[in-house]
Amino acid sequence: MSSTQTVLYDIPGPKARARNWLYSVLFVLVLALVVYLVYTGFDEKGQWAGALWKPFVDGATWTQFLLPGLLNTLKAAGLSIVIALPIGALLGIGRLSEHKWIRLPVSWIVEFFRAIPVLLLMVFAAAFYAYYTGIDSEIRPLFAAVTGLVLYNGSVLAEVFRAGILALPKGQAEASSALGLRKTQTMINVLLPQAVTLMLPALVSQLVVILKDTALAGQLTIGFDELIRASGPLTGLYSNTIPTLIVVAIIFIVLNLLLTQFARWLENKLARRKKAPKGAAPVMAATANVVLTRDDASGGAL
Repeated sequence: MSSTQTVLYDIPGPKARARNWLYSVLFVLVLALVVYLVYTGFDEKGQWAGALWKPFVDGATWTQFLLPGLLNTLKAAGLSIVIALPIGALLGIGRLSEHKWIRLPVSWIVEFFRAIPVLLLMVFAAAFYAYYTGIDSEIRPLFAAVTGLVLYNGSVLAEVFRAGILALPKGQAEASSALGLRKTQTMINVLLPQAVTLMLPALVSQLVVILKDTALAGQLTIGFDELIRASGPLTGLYSNTIPTLIVVAIIFIVLNLLLTQFARWLENKLARRKKAPKGAAPVMAATANVVLTRDDASGGAL
């Protein structure tokens, strides 16, 4: 066995490579067939006619329908992300607490909200704001959408944070303890900064989910004018349901690609900044600032 091999993976032999190549060819052929059938089906129904796509080259279509809906989608997603991330971090850290009076209630909260569908949370929030608050009816749908997204995704992100922290070597926390750091200092200065890099792919996946789940707020009970709901009048004006949905889908794809590219750029930037040796080096680097700060506060005496 070569040095590049691991016990979990063997280099494919001639038969395996031929089989993999065959499977790849079959998959491409099946995919091409599906695309062809979808294209011809739409063509028979006249969905590729130029008249159905012409509204999308008209600036009024974008300024009156699509762009306002896109702005509302980004507003709801942005607020939800900004609120859900710190809540998820606090809940994730709470689930790791050694105190039962913290760990158990936090665990119940996470499991409760993670088990309820996002749409139900939005509906409950809309009813609560309608009957028990004085929030204006024009912004009430936004509040309901953000509340549902934050409650659900904050609970999911709590598990992401908890898993990321637990994935770190135990030696990090042990070395911090040996250097005299308190548990709070260890979590803030040592564990969380390292866990962010590990959690980044999962965090980005959940942020994409938040962006897409804003579409749930457009249903009648909530009435939030997100992108899909805002594009609804176009289908009534021009009878172009399929072209409109295709354009909306392309917009969502572009947004998700931009979010993914930003996460990849951030991950590479964090990786370049973290070129310290493995082991206790991250702990020493993070501890230096804490020790220096403590020294300054005590006049240089430990």
